[in-house]
Parts: sequence; structure tokens; C-alpha cells
Amino acid sequence: MLNALIFVVFPFCMLFAAISDALSMTISNRVPVLLVAVFAVVAPLTGMDWATYGWHFAAGGLVLAVTFGLFALGGMGGGDAKLLAATSIWMGLNIHLVNYLVASTFIGGLLTLAILLYRKSPLATYTSHNPVLRHFADEMNGVPYGIALGIGGLLTYPDSPLMEWALARLAT
Repeated sequence: MLNALIFVVFPFCMLFAAISDALSMTISNRVPVLLVAVFAVVAPLTGMDWATYGWHFAAGGLVLAVTFGLFALGGMGGGDAKLLAATSIWMGLNIHLVNYLVASTFIGGLLTLAILLYRKSPLATYTSHNPVLRHFADEMNGVPYGIALGIGGLLTYPDSPLMEWALARLAT
């Protein structure tokens, strides 16, 4: 059961956030709440020591402080800030968090470039009434960064501490 939670919850939340942000430019508060709640219950059951457990939450707090500042300045959406903080708790205050942030930033840069090119193309005019593409075509909208955060999370999750623990248990 513990392995199932580790294998399913995080990837599901990343996919849900990416798809939700692409379709509606919003990430439900339920996603980061679910991520934090499941980590809070599951991590101690894996034998994670309390100091490491605390550092995982410190990573989330640190990332939330930075991203809340960016949100207050209009640099990012609130859903993106909360998703980043919740994902940081799963990664911990270590190289896994750095890998996640670098991957998400790189993917986000490519996504932003693609959306900006799309908005300047004639295709944007023709597809602006499409329910999926209208958010991408509207220059007044930002970039649905939850897509990059979700993909970055999916790419780096296999190396995260909980996933490594779950994979090691499968091997025994």
C-alpha cells in the first residue's frame, strides 16, 4: 500500500496540474494540499529519520517564501507557487530539488518560447476560438507554467528519496 501511494500520488498530481493549467490556466489548491498531506503521512512510514523529514519541509518553506515573493511581484501565478513548494517537500533540500528546479526552468523556457512564437504566428488568429488553444493565443494571459512544473516533476521524480526507497523495496 505504501509503495502504491508513492508510485501513484506524485505522478498523478503532476499530470493533473499540467493538464489543468493547460486547459484553464489554474491549478486547484487540492493538488498541493494532497501532495503535502500524503508526504506528511507516508515519509515517516518509510523509516525517514526526523531530521531528514524536517529538512524536506524546510525545502518547501524556503521555496514557498521565494515563490510567494515572485507571486506578489506578479512574476508567477499563485497555483504555480504552491505547486512548486509542495513538490519541493517531496524532493527535499538536496540535489534532487536542484535537479527539479533546473529541469522545470529549462522546460518552462522552452514552453514560453513556443507560446510566444505561437502568439506571433498567423495560426494564433485561426485557433483563438479553440477551447484548448485560446489560453495560449491570448497575449493578455501568462504562460501556464504548471505544464513545465508537472513535466519537470515527472522527469526528476524517479530519483527522489521516496521513489528510491519504494524501488529498493520492490527489488527485495
